[in-house]
Amino acid sequence: MSAVINRLYWDFCGYLRPMLKRVLKFSKMLAGNYSKSSMFQSVTAIFMFGSILCFIVVMGSSYFYMFPSSETVVDASRSRDGNISKECNVFDGKWVVDDSYPLYNASDCPFAEHGFDCVGNGRRDRDYLKWRWKPKNCEIPRFDVGAALKYLRGKRVVFVGDSLSRTQWESMVCMLMSGVEDKRFVYEANGNEITKQIRHLSVRFETFALTVEFYRSVFLVQPGAAPKHSPRRVKAVLKLDQMDDISSEWIDSDILIFNSGHWWTRTKLFELGWYFQNGGRTKFGMPISNGFKIALATWKSWVEKAVNPNKTRVFFRTFESSHWSSGSRQNCKVTRLPTFKAKGKLRSSVSDAIINAMNNVSVPVKLLHVTQMGASRSDAHVGSWSDSPSVPDCSHWCLPGLPDVWNELLFSFLLSK
Repeated sequence: MSAVINRLYWDFCGYLRPMLKRVLKFSKMLAGNYSKSSMFQSVTAIFMFGSILCFIVVMGSSYFYMFPSSETVVDASRSRDGNISKECNVFDGKWVVDDSYPLYNASDCPFAEHGFDCVGNGRRDRDYLKWRWKPKNCEIPRFDVGAALKYLRGKRVVFVGDSLSRTQWESMVCMLMSGVEDKRFVYEANGNEITKQIRHLSVRFETFALTVEFYRSVFLVQPGAAPKHSPRRVKAVLKLDQMDDISSEWIDSDILIFNSGHWWTRTKLFELGWYFQNGGRTKFGMPISNGFKIALATWKSWVEKAVNPNKTRVFFRTFESSHWSSGSRQNCKVTRLPTFKAKGKLRSSVSDAIINAMNNVSVPVKLLHVTQMGASRSDAHVGSWSDSPSVPDCSHWCLPGLPDVWNELLFSFLLSK
């Protein structure tokens, strides 16, 4: 912990050193210009001594200001919306160093995708594993695997979304496995390997009659073939007014967690020949933002009609920050420590759309507003420590890592009295 604190402190001091150099340079210039005057020599000497003294005072004061206790702090901006309780908004907080982390070893969890095991793929620094999220006005209960498994006994947990949802699913499975004595009784129910292509994965915790499942539905709504007589550029359509045809399999669950957003881009839609369809008509001029809002409205209608709120607790996670340099998805620089100045976006139009949709749902839906907390975590991405090191990745996260915090927040809601 002290090593991380010292590194952060000296990085900050690096910003002050150029200022001192400029002051000393200016002082020497004065000394040269007025070297013939004893009075100016004395004034210059006092000025130089005072400058050095002030620099030392500023450095010392900054240490205690930045690190008032043994916890190293990286602040996140105050949440614009998404409060989960009047007493505390757990999404408004800071990152603090905690040497008791991580919660598990990915190499010991067969359900952690190899591409997300950064340590197993050669990452040498471990500082990124030692950060805990601390809300400003309360504490998140430390993850208690025994209490979690007891609560989840006999239940069905379902994650629905894109690869970031799959990462959170893998994280939960690994977190829960750390409390299982005989791991032979934890297995993929259909004998599938954990890969990006499989649309449904289900891990069974036999001793606890628990299943934790993932469904790949990157848009949440129904993809379809290009209509007849469509222009050649149309390869497929996204039916914004129809839910994904596998949505019927999500209904009979006790805990249901959604995410979407990473595929709602030009590169993954229009440039690949995907266009929107609404009311049976292809909408060529519809902006992606409008399409996403219509899809969320379709999801909202489905939740209100299909999900039994007396049985199923529903969550929706907002968009996660990425840290591609200069807007290019080819330049990915993973830092060793979190950044004081968040390089990821503190706000997202995707998250804003999700928040607005959640505000109008007539059944209980808990918002997991994780956008801001990931904005400063440029240290926690996969980068080149994946199963394809030649392909940089500043979108996905290492495991263990940030997705574990999403699950800690999730369990804080589930286990809360």
